[in-house]
Amino acid sequence: MLAQELIRIKRDGGRLSPEQLQFLMRGLVDGKVSNAQAAAFAMAVFFRGMEVSERVALTEAMRDTGDVLAWDLDGPVVDKHSTGGVGDNVSLMLAPALAACGAYVPMISGRGLGHTGGTLDKFDSIPGYQTQPDVDLLRKVTREVGCAIIGQTGDIAPADKVLYGIRDVTATVESVDLITASILSKKLAAGLDALVLDVKVGNGAFMATPEEARELAQSLVNVANGAGCRTTAVMTDMNEPLASAAGNAVEVQNAVDFLTGAHVDNRLWDVTVELGGELLALSGLASNVGQGRDMIGEAFGSGAAAEKFAAMVAGLGGPADFMENPQKYLPHAPVVREVFATREGFVRDIDTRAVGLAVVELGGGRHVASDTIDHSVGFTDLAGRGRKLDDEEPIAVVHAKDDAAAERAAEVLRAAYDIGDYPRPDGGLIRGVIEN
Repeated sequence: MLAQELIRIKRDGGRLSPEQLQFLMRGLVDGKVSNAQAAAFAMAVFFRGMEVSERVALTEAMRDTGDVLAWDLDGPVVDKHSTGGVGDNVSLMLAPALAACGAYVPMISGRGLGHTGGTLDKFDSIPGYQTQPDVDLLRKVTREVGCAIIGQTGDIAPADKVLYGIRDVTATVESVDLITASILSKKLAAGLDALVLDVKVGNGAFMATPEEARELAQSLVNVANGAGCRTTAVMTDMNEPLASAAGNAVEVQNAVDFLTGAHVDNRLWDVTVELGGELLALSGLASNVGQGRDMIGEAFGSGAAAEKFAAMVAGLGGPADFMENPQKYLPHAPVVREVFATREGFVRDIDTRAVGLAVVELGGGRHVASDTIDHSVGFTDLAGRGRKLDDEEPIAVVHAKDDAAAERAAEVLRAAYDIGDYPRPDGGLIRGVIEN
């Protein structure tokens, strides 16, 4: 086969076979397909699109360029993926809760992208925690604890790493075909029995409209099920930060508070329990979603999920007493101050993307991949839609490296919040469930 001939087929609107896609993806890894050819392939897919069967074949071809894990465990192997949002630390609570319910969760997560926070960046706030362990340690912790949240290793879907880097600089990131294959090639390489997808919709999501979110959710469900992994997608609102914290260490502290019951954000609880219920039903650990929700709630209420989280942190190199002393280990910003609105009233709308970008500007995210993150910065006590603000009730508390950074972040935050005389009804948190 010749790469240029396969590119021509797709450029002209033709359909590529599984064998042809395998040739292209393996060529990305072994150097037989050049970066220029990969860019041309990505652009051809961007404009011409793919049939569902092609998406399945592309996903499997990318998956098979690296290791595909096989498990011999006494329970189902499951995972969750979010399309990205602000204050979205669901994985930190959901993985240990699922483990407490009898599932095994080898969760391969990512770093921050654009205005959205990354799960791995949050865990990097914990001293000693290995976000890039070898496969042997991943297997050990997953088997012994029940969950392990790590990053993509060099042996997991290496074609995705190459192709994503090329898409990032060739304006082909937004292709639903390529997004689908990128997400699922990594997830399916983990050897999953079941997967739940949290597809965000709203001004803080990459898919801002319900139509865009539904298109992506349907594609992900179709392809994952087509590849043999039982999958459901839940569409959830991202028109405000999900947690009351946005940042890295502050979101870890928020998760610890959730797991211990010290403070639980209602929206965060609802999304986490919904996703967990769907996944327990999919994997057969619950007879239906309602029973699954009850099981997840019990895992939190009994403290079993908190115990699993503590064991996972210790198993991946973090402090053994992290849950008892998170403030001892998490980094703290030098400047912490309240941010007040310029007028009294109710929070009507929030520019959630602007809140996420404010965290990036504080140093909590990256402008380019090589940037170093300040894990201590961010926001806590973020006001949600409908809250009454006055001279005693702030929009949020900013955590910054210095006074100037704190003031800049405060200005952005005030501009991101629309304050009015009356609250505005929202469209609900769970926007729909796609099963097939």
